[in-house]
Amino acid sequence: MERMEHDDYLMIYCLDGEGEAVLNDKKVRVKAGDILLIPKGIAHTYKARQKRPWTIYWVHFHGHQAADFVAHLEQRESPQRQFIIPIGIHSRLASDFEALLEARESTYNLNAYICAANQLRQILSHIALLQPLARQKLSRAGLDIERVHSLMQTHVHEQLDLDTLAESVNLSKFHFVKKYKEITGTTPINHFIQLKIERACHLLDTTTNSINEISFAVGYDDAYYFSRIFKKLMGLSPSQYRKMRTGAFPYRG
Repeated sequence: MERMEHDDYLMIYCLDGEGEAVLNDKKVRVKAGDILLIPKGIAHTYKARQKRPWTIYWVHFHGHQAADFVAHLEQRESPQRQFIIPIGIHSRLASDFEALLEARESTYNLNAYICAANQLRQILSHIALLQPLARQKLSRAGLDIERVHSLMQTHVHEQLDLDTLAESVNLSKFHFVKKYKEITGTTPINHFIQLKIERACHLLDTTTNSINEISFAVGYDDAYYFSRIFKKLMGLSPSQYRKMRTGAFPYRG
């Protein structure tokens, strides 16, 4: 991507792989866990690196308070990493970006724009909150649980196997499951299924999509199988859950 004229702000959150950008004739490397924040008016180019192409979220934005938010996030103590905020991998931040995508794509009216704007405000505020923690965090051996959970969040609409999850943190499948269970008390796949059901609940609450559509949106081609898993975790079927939330189905604790 190349832009010689740039009249808004651009934020890119790299979750995996690497990319590179040239800004004001300065080349910067973007690694997993980095946020690339480009102020308006700066000509730039950026691309994924060929050997390990990046996986990213990105958003263009502007507004009366945009400059204040960007100034608050800029780190001036590290000129070698200008335009880069090394925030780390955070599953909740990935979830925030997913919510922004959903808010922006849901419909085109004033309420949707207000929702998207406030979701973006939440993301920028969350990054500011995470910055001191990221700077203080020491590198340590073991399982990078945030990387695993971010991978789950970004693939909640499809399927992930243990091999892919273990590979993301450079562990064998056996050691990955063992370490994960030691930290969380559950298995990776169980947690991934829980994320899918949480997502399904959100869609049942906020959309009029059919059960089939929601099943597909969380990575299940078979709506009957999805309904069985949903009922096992939630204690009632997806249709009963939706009716309960609208008051048409009695809740029995």
